[in-house]
Amino acid sequence: MNLVAHIAMAAAETEHHGNVQLETFIFGVIAAVIFALFALVTFSYRHVSNRQAATDDASHGADSHGAGHNH
Repeated sequence: MNLVAHIAMAAAETEHHGNVQLETFIFGVIAAVIFALFALVTFSYRHVSNRQAATDDASHGADSHGAGHNH
């Protein structure tokens, strides 16, 4: 037998006829879970700049508008 015949026989032996959609469904589930986690991380950073601005205003006092800062 030559090399081509061996490759063809090996390919025929490993061939199976399953439900490809069912076998690859887990990849879609994993991707959806990862994107949901990324969305939660992104959502957790909402209003961070507003909290930072409120902290800065409280630490500088009420009478510091324009004093030393380019507002």
